[in-house]
Amino acid sequence: MTHPHVSMTLADIARHLNIPVKGDDSIAVRGLATLKDAGPDQVAFLANRAYLKDLASTRAAAVLLHPEHAKECPVACLETANPYVGYAQLSQLFDPMAVARLEAGVHPSAIVAEDAVLGEGVRIEANAVVGSGAVLEDRVVIGPGSIVGADSRLGEESHLHANVTLYHGVVIGKRAIMHSGCVIGADGFGFAHDGAGWHKIAQLGGVILGDDVEVGSCSSIDRGALGDTVIGNDVKIDSQVQIAHNVHIGDHTALAGCVGIAGSTRVGRHCMLGGGVGLSGHLTLCDGVQVTGMSLVTNSIHTPGVYSSGTGAMTNQQWRKNAVRFKQLDEMAKRLARLEKRQLG
Repeated sequence: MTHPHVSMTLADIARHLNIPVKGDDSIAVRGLATLKDAGPDQVAFLANRAYLKDLASTRAAAVLLHPEHAKECPVACLETANPYVGYAQLSQLFDPMAVARLEAGVHPSAIVAEDAVLGEGVRIEANAVVGSGAVLEDRVVIGPGSIVGADSRLGEESHLHANVTLYHGVVIGKRAIMHSGCVIGADGFGFAHDGAGWHKIAQLGGVILGDDVEVGSCSSIDRGALGDTVIGNDVKIDSQVQIAHNVHIGDHTALAGCVGIAGSTRVGRHCMLGGGVGLSGHLTLCDGVQVTGMSLVTNSIHTPGVYSSGTGAMTNQQWRKNAVRFKQLDEMAKRLARLEKRQLG
């Protein structure tokens, strides 16, 4: 990928990343690409040894890599102890949305309540709605069709993309990114059954998101029933994730796509939940827990580490046989216990 409006030298990049260059640092580059696809005006990176085979034949202007691979590199090198983090930082320089200078102002078709408070450099795009008492701090961007509910607050430099919905009383910290279709602050799933039908429980809490939080497209974070649903600083939430009422998620935790977390569960700091993970309600996961994809967690986890559940895919014939055996496990365990008792007796 190259950016038509961005060009910088390897020396510029090295200064930005605060790392050394080996080779001609005057080479101009206009984008990033993989080792295999990069051209002479692009920077590539090597963060996974599986792609080491592509290093010798790369046509990139330079490669961002660990110093241990520098001798094998046929072009200029940008050396760093963590090439993937370096790539993440470098990608920001070529992001069209980051490079574009969005002008401040309110589009004529937007509706902004008279008592809403707008900081300096705020941009509100077409057909957006900002409710009564809302506060948008400096350099906030509200994308087209997005809604900021009454008494909600967005920290400086936060960005709502198109068609994001913040219900009333939602608080979002600095530099947050909300992608299209996500809904923050809808009612939690609270109903009381009287034996004949359901009675709705009013959801009286709110939602609080910390600084540097990112929420993917079409994800939902429900408001609390009484207290607040709380998402910590630097939490990264993928697309199509459901977070129920009164969930608390600790700082620096990441949730991959289609994670579902039931009400009042607490997830610690620096946790990682793989795609499709489900957490039952009223659980606690301590700091540093990793749960692999498609796992179901039904009990609290108090020791850091990697956890998994479920079985991998197999032929239907194998699965049907194993399903029958699974139903027989209890009887087999009892028979084994009786045999052990006879042998010990």
